[in-house]
Amino acid sequence: MNLPNAITVGRIALTPLIAWLPFTTSWSARLVAFVLFLVAAITDYWDGHLARSRNLVTDLGRLLDPLADKLLLLATLIPMYLLQKHHALVASGDSSASPFLFELPFGRVSLPLWIVIVVLGREAFMTVFRQVAARRGLVIAAIGPAKWKTTFQSIWMGAAYFWFFALTLAEHRGWLADGAWRAFAIFNGFVGVISMTGAVALTLYSLLLYMRRYGVQVLKAA
Repeated sequence: MNLPNAITVGRIALTPLIAWLPFTTSWSARLVAFVLFLVAAITDYWDGHLARSRNLVTDLGRLLDPLADKLLLLATLIPMYLLQKHHALVASGDSSASPFLFELPFGRVSLPLWIVIVVLGREAFMTVFRQVAARRGLVIAAIGPAKWKTTFQSIWMGAAYFWFFALTLAEHRGWLADGAWRAFAIFNGFVGVISMTGAVALTLYSLLLYMRRYGVQVLKAA
């Protein structure tokens, strides 16, 4: 196993922790989740760069890298949805607004289920679409909007994971009534909501471009 593939395997190994740690009540554990997410997001770029620059692209790498990407997406989106949906079960068993919604000056923004379905559904569809195209001799390369989609997704998820840690720490230290904390919460909320909006828009736009460029060719090949 070469170095890029070893990095990819390491990224896969991190995903259970990235998925589990946000559900703890410890600010330090949530900080670890944020750091692990950063490591996974950075190595997502780095292992591919190493493989291409050092001519280390292998069939195993072509299999593992997309798998690692999909697992990381699941490992982040599912905790984000469960912690940022509009209503969440609190310790008492009552239903109330989740404390982890993004803060904005005009209110709090949740993560609706339809966004999770759109993002995950697009990835599942493109995985199948690429496999069908490959069997018919058509290689579908990543396009610019799809790469930007990944960037916006990483910023959005990073903002959410940092918010889980920061809010837990602020509650622990008694910072919630501080004006500086309020300013930070709104800034983080803007980053999260803007990047989430951009990620969803690029998710749909890139899918449309893929269908316009390759859909007819794949259907004709059928």
